[in-house]
Amino acid sequence: MHVDVRHEVAERSAGRAGLILIGLMVALAVFAPLLSPYSPRENTDTPAFSPPSAEHWLGTNDARQDIWTQLLYGARTSLSVGFGVALLSAFISILIGGTSAIFGGVYDRFWMRVVDASIAIPDVIVIILVAAYLRPNVLMMILLLSALSWPGGARVIRAQTLTLKERMHVSAARTFGAGWSHLLFRHLIPDLGPVLVAIMIQDARRAVFMEAGLSFLGISDPSMMSWGKMMQYARVFTYLEVWKWWLLPTGIALSLTLIGLSFTGFALEGVLDPRLRDRDDHHHDGGI
Repeated sequence: MHVDVRHEVAERSAGRAGLILIGLMVALAVFAPLLSPYSPRENTDTPAFSPPSAEHWLGTNDARQDIWTQLLYGARTSLSVGFGVALLSAFISILIGGTSAIFGGVYDRFWMRVVDASIAIPDVIVIILVAAYLRPNVLMMILLLSALSWPGGARVIRAQTLTLKERMHVSAARTFGAGWSHLLFRHLIPDLGPVLVAIMIQDARRAVFMEAGLSFLGISDPSMMSWGKMMQYARVFTYLEVWKWWLLPTGIALSLTLIGLSFTGFALEGVLDPRLRDRDDHHHDGGI
């Protein structure tokens, strides 16, 4: 019993810390124009590789650009990609996973084979091949990462929908001739809310990490400000003192964002995994 209480307290604390970190990063991205008077591509009058000062909180880079400003606008890119992928991939997961559970039969088997094949394909290889022929801007990055992220969520949604569709109110709606769209959007999605939130957080965390990694490798729009691109440029000058105020703050900002999403996902882990919820219910009911 005490173990369950401690586990519940840990989940709540992690969730609260995660929300605070995510809120902080969102605030930095939204209020970037108010937090810095410079543009991320603006060449200032300050010499290159200047250390942090009252005028430039994180100093300047090799092009005399303000690093603090680039950090703020890099947050916009990472969060835009993360939230965009979370929304789009969740919508695809609901559409494919939900309808597969409702219709069943050949339709269900077809999409489950598509899911299996999609999960087996290495994501990085697909992205590199696409980037070789298309310009990987923010929109393209969101579409591409969403196309690679939805299969796992679709499998979870399908499993949950198979259980939910047997509930009384859903069965009654089907008996009265409700269509699949009515069943999915009016009856099933409200019950899938906590699971959807957990899936979206996982997809957002993965998208932020993938976007930073791809930008670090140079697979991104050159005109797009990104944390991964900042670390790629800073890595070249690691022999200078500039890495302390260029590379470290960028890596810390990316790490805090991923930690915030991870903590929030951990707090919802019991919702996402039915086995954990059943185990906790069994402990509380049986006192074991």
